[in-house]
Amino acid sequence: MQKKMRITEASFLTSSANPKNCPAPNKPEYAFIGRSNVGKSSLLNMLCNRRKLAKISGTPGKTRLINHFLINDSWYMVDLPGYGYAKLSKTEREKFKKMIDGYLSERPNLANLFVLIDSRHAPIQSDLEFMQSIGTRGIPFAIVFTKSDKLKPEQLESNISKYKDRLYEEWEELPPLFFTSATTRQGQEEVLSYIEEINKSLP
Repeated sequence: MQKKMRITEASFLTSSANPKNCPAPNKPEYAFIGRSNVGKSSLLNMLCNRRKLAKISGTPGKTRLINHFLINDSWYMVDLPGYGYAKLSKTEREKFKKMIDGYLSERPNLANLFVLIDSRHAPIQSDLEFMQSIGTRGIPFAIVFTKSDKLKPEQLESNISKYKDRLYEEWEELPPLFFTSATTRQGQEEVLSYIEEINKSLP
């Protein structure tokens, strides 16, 4: 039986406004991205068993930089600015898009991108478009459905089924899917085991 990964060390390393200023790509890197208010900071804190590793804000869209965290002195967890912020100006949206695109293009050590989806909602076009774009670019990713404790099981199943149907319109095979809750810690073991599995497969 595979031993569950435990995060024993997690520390903030640096914030970068430009992908070129990110830490040297000498460790495998796992990035997390999603729309506004998807629960990204809460998820990162839950995965690391920390309350305040990633800053949680009541104001959506507060992540404006590429934030690197060093985990177990062996890999990076990356908190990326999100996409789809309606309140940002067109100029700001373009700036963040350029930053994210640059990061995804320039990080040779990016082992996996976790795309966070709020499980409470039916499929959102910007989420679908983002996943289509990274899939076309060949960027390895997994889908993490957040806030799964906020719905009754039948409603959660219905929303997930709708997402799968939309994804199968463009994809023959779906990426890995995870269901998480920062409140109940659902999905913590599964996501960390997936990261451990990738780490072990790397040269």
